[in-house]
Order: sequence, then structure tokens, then C-alpha cells
Amino acid sequence: MAEKMMTDKLGASTVLWDLKPLYCNEDDPHLATDSQWCIDEAQSIRGLFRGRIASLASDELQGLVSRLEALDCRLTRLTTFAFLNFTTRMDNSRAGALEQRLEELASQCKKTVIFFELEWNLIPAEIVRGLLRAPAMAGYRHYLEALRRYHPHQLSEAEEALLLEYAPVGRSSWNTLFDKILSGLRFGKTKRIEEEVLTDLHHPDREIRRQAAEDLTAGLQDQNHILTHIFNTLAADKMIDDRLRHHKSWVHSMNLDNELTDATVDTLVQAVTSRYDIVQRYYRVKKDLLHLDELTDYDRYAPLPALPSQIIGWEECRAMVLHAFSAFSAELATMAERFFADQWIHAPVISGKRGGAFAHPCVPEVHPYIMVNYTGTINDVATVAHELGHGIHQLLAGGQGHFNSDTPLVLAETASVFAEMLVFQAQLARLTDAATKRAFVCQKLESIFATVFRQIAMNRFEKRMHEGRREQGELSSELLSEYWLQTQQHMFGDSVTLRPDYGIWWSYIPHFLSTPGYVYSYAFGELLVLALYGLYQQHGNSFVTLYLELLAAGGSASPYELLRPFGIDLNDSAFWLQGLTVIEQMLQQVEDGPVSY
Repeated sequence: MAEKMMTDKLGASTVLWDLKPLYCNEDDPHLATDSQWCIDEAQSIRGLFRGRIASLASDELQGLVSRLEALDCRLTRLTTFAFLNFTTRMDNSRAGALEQRLEELASQCKKTVIFFELEWNLIPAEIVRGLLRAPAMAGYRHYLEALRRYHPHQLSEAEEALLLEYAPVGRSSWNTLFDKILSGLRFGKTKRIEEEVLTDLHHPDREIRRQAAEDLTAGLQDQNHILTHIFNTLAADKMIDDRLRHHKSWVHSMNLDNELTDATVDTLVQAVTSRYDIVQRYYRVKKDLLHLDELTDYDRYAPLPALPSQIIGWEECRAMVLHAFSAFSAELATMAERFFADQWIHAPVISGKRGGAFAHPCVPEVHPYIMVNYTGTINDVATVAHELGHGIHQLLAGGQGHFNSDTPLVLAETASVFAEMLVFQAQLARLTDAATKRAFVCQKLESIFATVFRQIAMNRFEKRMHEGRREQGELSSELLSEYWLQTQQHMFGDSVTLRPDYGIWWSYIPHFLSTPGYVYSYAFGELLVLALYGLYQQHGNSFVTLYLELLAAGGSASPYELLRPFGIDLNDSAFWLQGLTVIEQMLQQVEDGPVSY
């Protein structure tokens, strides 16, 4: 009831996505006909091409890859509908059963055609080069080249088929269980949902923040035995998969997916951890600004007194975001408006809905969808901008086709964080009071810290967790909490007191489970955005053109190639330190006190 009153007041209760462009409802007969088409098409492809990949001419190869793309696109359409339909009704058994059934269908079809990737990767390099030079292969050149990076890590067809057979009851099933547990948890005496409790950590009243922290801890402790088991199971799942596929480290498979070298990622992590002093300096200043003798973990997001604290209704949020996007590019704003106008967003906080926020690319022939849990805070406005950045990127990249629209995570985060920066700069420009501007910069710094430093600290926690699971076996909740506190304290130093209760907060973060190794992508994106925004300030409209071309390129080339027009060297530590210096300059403005911006 409380969440309904809040969403009604914000005007967000009617901001519901329309899934009919995918399928009308759970009883849509096209679900059955499309499912059968996928089964038949997968079997047809296998019957015609298994064992023949090495002998195909370029035009035959192009025709086959086009069919595989159409099959994967149809499967994605089915599973996307099931996922989105279930996401807002995680307490609905029928919706859950549909998602599981279609995940099993996708697994079966992918098992049927897995032969293609395995055979393709065994073709000698000189023959592949000849095939890919053919004009007919231009649209699939990068996709097919990129597939071959997995050659050293692929198994036999029988082994790959067996893994796909078990996939629906493997990692994805454990992630669904995690989502169900978190969406069903109720915190504190008033039985609030996760999003409401997390929102209170940003409340100006310290007692409300403290109570929210206690409520979150108590709720997580109540499910601690299950959550610890899920984390251990999925860490072991990854350990086994990495061992079978000969990945040299826990994060190597993610680096491979992102088309990055281990050296690039190591350079990023080392640069960020070398500047943890920025975080510590900031929170020492914040403690003084809040007039506290000690800053605890639940004080980290406390708003400064001068920060505007009004609740922002949905329509005002929409206007703020579109105004900021329009100042950068009319085309960007027009695309963003479609998400609002055409019901591509699900915004209200409701019982049974998954927590957090995401943008789902869906398939190019439809459009992306965005989910947020909107509570009207400044941070929520930034989240809407963030997910719209993803959505616009996905919309533009769809022009590359289904396979080439799949963008490496590190560049996907660039688009979202750049959108946040546009909104921040637009909001800052409207403020006139120096103290208010200072408080607003503090709020942005905290957002940057969450994206850069906190994500790298979480990357360090993941490293401890995965290496600990491999070296020591089953990890206790106490040991996982110790890893969490140690890696978080390394970032904060003595600037923030982390209570023992904070130790269990690793257990509600879904990225550790759904996409191991993912979190460094946020830091990558934020630091890249700081560099790109500097280029925008220097070059104006010419940069806008280059930027939109980057988004429209999707995953049609590697991050190194896509960023070449901007003169960026991802292996140069000076590049990453340059972005960190921009953050330090913002910090110095806060340290120096209210000034004119």
C-alpha cells in the first residue's frame, strides 16, 4: 500500500511498458508457433550444414549465418518477452513457468546448432581470411572474426551440448532463485521492499538512515544461509567452467567477452586503486560538512543541507532528461522521447517487481525496454538518464543487425554514463547559489565514486571470492563478509567507519551472480566518459557526430577500433589517470568551499 501511494503521488503508477510489440500476452498463439519454428529451423540448419562448415563458399556461409541470426533473433524475442513479463510479477508462478519453459527452448535450439561455432573455429586461419574478404561477408566479418577468439576455450560438440542441456537448471536458475528471494523480502516493522529501504539511505535524517541500514542487514541476515549457498554454488559453477575451458584467471572470460586484453583491465584497476586517496579526502570533508564526529557506512549517501531535497515527479523527471539530451543533440532527445511516449518504460515501485534498473535491448525489429523503480529522488533522475543512455545506444546499434548490435559491456556503460553527465551538467547550470552548487557537485562526486571506485572495490571483492572458492572450497558467510569489509575499507581508509553489520551487504548485489566480472565495466565507462565529455567541450558539434556514430556502430568492431577516431589508447595508464585527475579537480572545488561555477 505504501509503495502505491508513493507511485501515485509521483505520477509513475501508469508508466507501464507495453509488451504487445513482442507478444500480446502469455496466451498469445504466436508464442507456440514461434517456438515450433525455432525448433524446426534449428533442426533444418543442423541437417543441412553439420560437418560441412569448412567446405562452404562465401555466399553459402553468408546464407547460413543469416539463418542462424534469424533463429537467434526469434529465440531472443521469445525469452525477452518471458523475462520482462516475469520481471514485474516475480511472485506469479505462471509467469515464472513461462520464462523457465522458454529458457529451456532456447537452450535446446542453441544445443542443436552449436556445431557451427565449433566447426568455424577449427577452420585454418588462411582459409578464414579468404572467406571474410568476400564482399558478401562484409556484414558478418567482425562477428565471425570475434567468434574465433573463443577457439582455445571451446570443448567438444558433445560436451558443449551437454552444458547447454543443463543450462536452464544451472546458472540462470540460481539467478532466478536469487531474484525471487530479494523481490520477496520485506524489511523492518513496516515490511518495506528493497527499493524503499535503499532509498532511505539517502535520507537527510540520520536516524532514518540508521534504521534503514539495520532493516537491510536484518532482512539479509534472515536469508543469509540461502544467499551464501547461492553465491558459493555460482562461484563453483564458474570455477568448473573456467577450468574446463582453460581460462587463466577468474576474470579472463569476461575480458574475452568485452574484447579486451587482460593487460588493459589490469591497467584500469591499478590506476583506480592507486587513487583511493580521492575517496578518503572527500569523505573527510563530508564528515565536517555534516557536522559529524564520525562518518559511518549509512552516512555515505546523506545529502548535504544545501542540496535541494524536493521530490521530483515523473513528468518533471521526463522534462529534465529530455531538456539535457536536447541541448546535446536533437536526435538524441527525439529518440529518448519515444521511450516515454511509446510505453517502453516500466517505472513504478510495486510489490513483486524486481529491484534495481536495467535496459534490455530486445531485438532490432522491435525496440529496447527500460525498467526503473522510480521514487522521485535526484539519484532516480540520474538512473532514468543512465538507462535511457543504454536504450538509445541499443536502438541505434540495432541498425547493425542482431549479431552486430551486441555491444561489449564496457562501451555499453559508456553510453549510459555519458547520458548521466549530460543531465548533471544541465541541472548544475540551473543552480545559482554557490552552496547549493557545491552540494550538487558533492552528489555527483558520490555518483562517480559509486561508478568508479566502488565498482573497482567490488571487483577486488569478486577476485577474493572466486580465488578463495578455488583455493579453500566452500566459503562461509563470515569469510565472504570479511572479504567485503577488507576490500571496502581499503577504498575508504579511515574516512568511513564500516560497522560489522555492513559486512553482509555483498549478498544483495546481483551482478556478482548474473555476470561475474562485470563491475569493472562501470569504471571503464565513467573514466572514458570524462575523457569524451572533455572532447565534446573542445569540439562541439563535430564531436556529437562522432559520438552518435560510435553508438550506431554497436558491436561491429572491437572497443580499441571503435575508440580510435577519438585518439584514445586504452593501454596507456596516463589515459585512465587523466580521468581520475578530472575527478580530483571536482573534489578540489568541494575542498575549497562554495565558489562560482
